[in-house]
Parts: sequence; structure tokens; C-alpha cells
Amino acid sequence: MDYLRQTSRRLHEEHLATLGAWGRLEQAIAARGRDWPPAAPDEQLERALRECAAGLADEVSRHFEFEEQELFPRLADAGEADIAQLLAEEHETIRAAAADFATLVAAQRAGAMDVPGWQRLRTLALEVAERLTVHVQKEEMALLPMLEDLLDEDTDRDLIGAYSAA
Repeated sequence: MDYLRQTSRRLHEEHLATLGAWGRLEQAIAARGRDWPPAAPDEQLERALRECAAGLADEVSRHFEFEEQELFPRLADAGEADIAQLLAEEHETIRAAAADFATLVAAQRAGAMDVPGWQRLRTLALEVAERLTVHVQKEEMALLPMLEDLLDEDTDRDLIGAYSAA
């Protein structure tokens, strides 16, 4: 979809980047098959884990906070409190999983990962990928089109300026 509002376009671009990163991690995990924990270093897996951990940290802080502080209240004021509440609840669930994921990736990078830890990391990575995919789909189908109608040019410019500066 082509978005007229800068805010919608920026969020859409970030959604695509998120889906791409987590898709690469899912592929790296699938390529390992049942070889968990990896018997030897796997650069594709290592790169995907690093990329997802860094992206997720930004996603749950900057991206989620912007939506919660700037966009969800506007949705609620426009009579769309239900979708704002649903997305905010999903943010909380993803934040909790993100904290666990960050801890496991840090342990893996430090070489402190045992077999149960690898299993937990694999399971959690796949779970987070699924949750993010479903969440992004909801935002793409509901939030972004609503923003197109809700935001005027001045508000859009102010919002994207604030978001870019954050």
C-alpha cells in the first residue's frame, strides 16, 4: 500500500525491516534442523541473532513507545480505543518475550549457553517471530490505514519530526 502520511510510511518501512530480520532468523534456525545446539559456529545464525536482538531492542523501546504515547491516544480519541488497547496489550507481551530473548542472546554471545539454554533460545526466537509477524499484520491492516485518515499534514509533520529526533 502507498501511504500519504510520513508517519505511516516510516512505520511501514520499520515493519518491513522487522519482518525481514525475523524471517532471516527463522531461516537460519530452519537450516540447522534438529542440530541444537549448533555443533559448530554458524555465522548466518549468529548474524541473525545479533540483528534481531538489536532490532527488537529498538522496536520495544522507540517504536512501541511512540505508538503508545503519540498514536494510540489519538486512536482512542477518534473512537478506536479497542484497537489501541489490543495493540498496547500485544506490546506488553512482546516486551516480556524481548527481555528473555535479550538475556538468552547475551548468554549465547558470551559463550555461556548450555543445551537447555539453546533449546529455550530456539523456541523463544520462533515464538517472538510469530508474535511480531501477527502484530505487524494487525498494525498494517488497522493502525496505518487509520492514521492515513486521522492525521492531517501538520500533525503528521510534527509526529514524524518528533519520531525522527527520538
